[in-house]
Amino acid sequence: MDNRQVIGSWLSGPRAAAEEMGVDFGYRGKRLGLPENGPGSIAPLGRRFGALFVDWALCLIIAYGLFARGDQQAAGNWALGIFLVLHILTVGTVGSTPGKRLFGLRVVREDGGRLGILLVVVRSVLLCLVIPPLVWDRDGRGLHDRLARAVQVRI
Repeated sequence: MDNRQVIGSWLSGPRAAAEEMGVDFGYRGKRLGLPENGPGSIAPLGRRFGALFVDWALCLIIAYGLFARGDQQAAGNWALGIFLVLHILTVGTVGSTPGKRLFGLRVVREDGGRLGILLVVVRSVLLCLVIPPLVWDRDGRGLHDRLARAVQVRI
């Protein structure tokens, strides 16, 4: 075997090596029975980050204006609490936060139904811990979504 091919597969990672051996990973959401594109498909990462940014900015503005009284440190702390409450209330009732709605996203159960309040609370608390959303599976779902058996889809 040519050493360049071995080095290339090592640099490309295990997924590329598996694909070279014939493993078909499919598209994101295939294992969950979701469509590849359009409404109901897995939400793209860029839209999810955009929605998160909008929600966080909204929470910071509320915290700074109503609770922090000019203290930036306090505003950040209050914003996290407001962010938690915002997620529990909005995802638990309508399935999306203001940022998710703006970017055309919704949080649903793996089978497409609405999340129960207990799963919404678990998902929201894990989201506020920051690390669980950074651990993804091959469908692009964060650990917080996997534990809550949720998926973010396009509307």
